[in-house]
Amino acid sequence: MNAEEKRQDIPDKNETPAGADEELFDLLIPPGVPRSIIADIITQFDVQLVERKQRLHFANMDGDEREILAFRGTRAKVEKVQDYMFKELQKFIDEK
Repeated sequence: MNAEEKRQDIPDKNETPAGADEELFDLLIPPGVPRSIIADIITQFDVQLVERKQRLHFANMDGDEREILAFRGTRAKVEKVQDYMFKELQKFIDEK
């Protein structure tokens, strides 16, 4: 199953689903992150790939609201994903 098949539209509120004990957090994926890194994270970590509306303030998008991708999970899982994502991005940059 690829990243597109796992993608789900979930409201951008960080609501805890009924029956869940922990609050969920979103880790926004910076534009330009390679799909291979996103796919690796989905297969290695217990997080969801979601779309989220976010105001962007760079380049020619000053204040424009855009749909961007995010990983959603518990705080502990999202922190692990963040560490992994930045480590993999650094490896990707160093290879170029």
